[in-house]
Amino acid sequence: MLRVTDLTCARGGVPVIQGVSFALDAGEALVLRGPNGIGKTTLLRVLAGLAPPLAGWVEGMEATAYAGHADGIKAQLSVAENLQFWAAVFGRRDIGPALGAFALDPLRDRPAGLLSAGQKRRLGLARLLVSGRPVWALDEPTVSLDAEGTALFAAAIAAHLGGGGAAVIATHIDLGLAGTRRLDLAGYRARPDARVSDFDEAFL
Repeated sequence: MLRVTDLTCARGGVPVIQGVSFALDAGEALVLRGPNGIGKTTLLRVLAGLAPPLAGWVEGMEATAYAGHADGIKAQLSVAENLQFWAAVFGRRDIGPALGAFALDPLRDRPAGLLSAGQKRRLGLARLLVSGRPVWALDEPTVSLDAEGTALFAAAIAAHLGGGGAAVIATHIDLGLAGTRRLDLAGYRARPDARVSDFDEAFL
């Protein structure tokens, strides 16, 4: 479902991790660990095709949906309109499961700009369910979520894995997902002598 081979990634033109390889099959979750600044966000963005790798390759990039620190919502649109917009982007229609999974039905007609931080985060994560993509790349997905919101997210991702999906997650929260693997990126820190080619630099 997702295969990463000898990947080197850079942030701001500076290599941060190198030699990363792993394979992720249906129903599997991989949790990224490591100190702040090690390259977790950078790796997730490369997996989703939002940044180019410096070396190596990713198979399954086109099947990946990304949820980062920004919630990706329009303040002027209602909760339902935001999800309808993203559903249309991914060629889908039904937003009902996304509303239900994140307890957004009572808020469906509320402008997103009037939501609390936690509600906005739930709406941002609900976009994953309308993407139809089997691989989720998630960067600290529980930020701004209270205990109830975290439980809703954990249930949503468990259902995604149970339905044959997969996920790569940067988080320090134990989500209670069975069979979760861990990858510590501290062991893949780029060597000080690593260099970025002129070609790659043009795209960073």
